Amino acid sequence: KTTLKKLNKEKNNMKITNGHNVKVHYKGTLMDGSEFDNSHNRGKTLDFIVGSNQLLDAFDTAVIGMTKGQTKTFTIPAGDAYGFHDPEQVATVPREAFPNEFEFAVGQQVQGQSPDGRPVVAKILAFEDETVTLDVNHPLAGEDLNFEIEVVYVENSDTTTTEDTEDED
Repeated sequence: KTTLKKLNKEKNNMKITNGHNVKVHYKGTLMDGSEFDNSHNRGKTLDFIVGSNQLLDAFDTAVIGMTKGQTKTFTIPAGDAYGFHDPEQVATVPREAFPNEFEFAVGQQVQGQSPDGRPVVAKILAFEDETVTLDVNHPLAGEDLNFEIEVVYVENSDTTTTEDTEDED
């Protein structure tokens, strides 16, 4: 005989597979220990559907087989994360591409458009009287990424959840 308590226990032990709706808390750090992101600091979980290409493939793969309440620490090598730093993604542009009143600072992130109109985020590497050197690589390019994650919610595609539920008669 299957009881509701037994069903709830089975749901709480559901192993994550592709297609599950998942919520995790996570902390992301670089190899030097510096933190680049933390869902706890934002007070909001990272919500995604496993295998839907919403996240890095290696992050998706890391949660497969986990269950609600489980924690895991893993590293995603740079090549599987945001790629390696590409020197061809560093460009020198005329300073006049920026507003006259713009205050330049090395390391500052700026937003603009590529020649074909796509939005671009870049970091200022250097600036001179006539030119500005920009790096449009992803800010985490070339970095191995460490993650500590905790699964806080799992929902099967058939809407079976592992949220805490009350037993109903």
